[in-house]
Amino acid sequence: MFTPEQIEKELDRILLKVQKPGRYVGGELNSVQKDWDSVRTRVALVFPDIYDIGVSNVGLKILYDQINQREDALAERAYAPWLDMEALMRERGIPLYTLESKRPLACFDLIGFTLPYETLYTNTLNILELANIPVRSIDRDETHPIIIAGGHSTMNPEPMHAFIDAFVIGEGEEVIHDIINTMQRVKGHRSKVGTDLQPSTFDREDILRELAYIPGVYVPSFYETFYMDDGTVSHIEPILPDIPKVITKRIVAKLPPPPTKFIAPNVDIVHNRVSVEIMRGCTRGCRFCHAGMITRPVRERSVDEILKAAEEAIRNTGFEELALLSLSSSDYTNVLELVTKVGEKFGGSHLKVSLPSLRIESVSIDLMEKLKDRRSGGFTLAPEAATERMRRIINKFIPDEDIINTTREIYRRGWTTIKLYFMIGHPSETLEDVQAIADLCKRVIAEGRKVIGWKAKLNAGVSTFVPKSQTPFQWVSCDTPEQIKAKQALLRRELGRDKNIKLSLTKAEDSFLEAWLSRGDRRMAEVVYSAWRNGSKFDAWGEVQRYDAWMAAFEEHGLDPIFYTHRQRRTDEVFPWEHITAAVRKNFLFQDFRQSLEGEIRVDCRLNCFACGILPTFANLRRDHPGDAWKCPDVKSPKSSARTTISEEVNDNQLSVIGI
Repeated sequence: MFTPEQIEKELDRILLKVQKPGRYVGGELNSVQKDWDSVRTRVALVFPDIYDIGVSNVGLKILYDQINQREDALAERAYAPWLDMEALMRERGIPLYTLESKRPLACFDLIGFTLPYETLYTNTLNILELANIPVRSIDRDETHPIIIAGGHSTMNPEPMHAFIDAFVIGEGEEVIHDIINTMQRVKGHRSKVGTDLQPSTFDREDILRELAYIPGVYVPSFYETFYMDDGTVSHIEPILPDIPKVITKRIVAKLPPPPTKFIAPNVDIVHNRVSVEIMRGCTRGCRFCHAGMITRPVRERSVDEILKAAEEAIRNTGFEELALLSLSSSDYTNVLELVTKVGEKFGGSHLKVSLPSLRIESVSIDLMEKLKDRRSGGFTLAPEAATERMRRIINKFIPDEDIINTTREIYRRGWTTIKLYFMIGHPSETLEDVQAIADLCKRVIAEGRKVIGWKAKLNAGVSTFVPKSQTPFQWVSCDTPEQIKAKQALLRRELGRDKNIKLSLTKAEDSFLEAWLSRGDRRMAEVVYSAWRNGSKFDAWGEVQRYDAWMAAFEEHGLDPIFYTHRQRRTDEVFPWEHITAAVRKNFLFQDFRQSLEGEIRVDCRLNCFACGILPTFANLRRDHPGDAWKCPDVKSPKSSARTTISEEVNDNQLSVIGI
């Protein structure tokens, strides 16, 4: 195995031959390098995309901070090398290494992959091979690290079940300590032999069995999936008698202090800024939104805590931009107070402030006034749909006039560019609904020109809807390729002639790839493996994406991609992720799906609780952590009608008798 010194020597020979050598050298400001021999557990945290994207990932930053606060553990980082660097590493036999110590990944006790989206799956396999670690879990033994993965995409972990030893379902701040403590307990104390620390003898399966007892940890090798004759899932069973049949996500009752010593990168990256998470979760209930459903309940940080973290992070990094992050930043209870105090604290510092994910209905004139002197780039809003019918279906009802009035005020307050995000391909969408997107964009830019003339610009981002697990739309099918292409052609015709409107569209192939992987069952693991072997990697990068490799992989294993994309799910269908829950009950999701068919909306659940299942699941946590941080109301007595809530007596297994 390569030593750190050998890897350093090899890097000296090859780094001048690659793009951006700074991606591969480490030594950044605020990186943490501990004494390797003084700790009991060594963790490598991996974001399976290039450094430029991965170094700013908030989830990895949080885990890096949490682990390195421990005296008995260390965390180091690794990212996917770009094609030029990978070729040289393979040519010279250099294993993938961490940036902090230049040690090969195979030296670590635990490797944790962050998987926020599905197009990172083939990169994950590629990284394991580059690290000289068996790609399949079944081929690893006691000499190999334990491989874990977490992130939003792992709410359906089955397409990666063959490659990951254990999945973390939900939030990682607390469970990562449970995992480290469990591994230390099973492995026993390390003893010094010369200058090296040697682990005591242990059985790999013993560790996995103990990990399976940790709430929120899913060990796929201890579960078996059974199929029906039509290829759908019959049921999923644990093969050990004392592990949970259903794995419920982990949450933290109170958000811990955010990290403030961010890595200051050596090269320009996608998001070169301080980011402070101001709240987690969302109460709006958009039916297409995976993140909104799986991150419930809403928990907020106090204004004082946010200000303190922002001040420390800016002092520690020298960044000149501050992003106040959440799924719906303008819904933060004290957003006006927060923006006001940010302005007061950083007055005269030229700090730019961004508030991503603003909702049209909660963006006030007061908020625009507070932001205008610290604006960064354009002002981003997400109407998602442009007709009343579609907005009712997706549960994001915003009248056109509200959008026009809000965007007019944005232009009036000095922004020249507005970004509007839409989706096409929602259930029952027609070409008339897509035409309405073009019409709304034209109205917005026309209002801008009335205010600021031809300086007004509009960026329209139009993605394609993918039905996701754990959402009310998990029962619906994807739009067909022909329909998507027709809708995109309409938008190009209608908006392409205006030079001040920039239209961005998602390739249909990208959406189908995401759909296979987000809704796939265990059989998809072989497709992932074969696609990777066929040359697929960096699937989110259009210039290197190999769609043909995926088609060949489906054919090799006798699976039809249409089965996963364009098939309407039965009302009683058992999903591949049936044994994984975000604590939002399946019967609640189904009732919400039924309401979408009738064009009925649910109000923000801060105003009315619809008994989704979050409160009873985490009742003990909420009782132990009272206060204002949780923004989930108590369940009231039946103020809700039968049209807005489903009886708690309806069992998930009874869904089959409810017709659509």
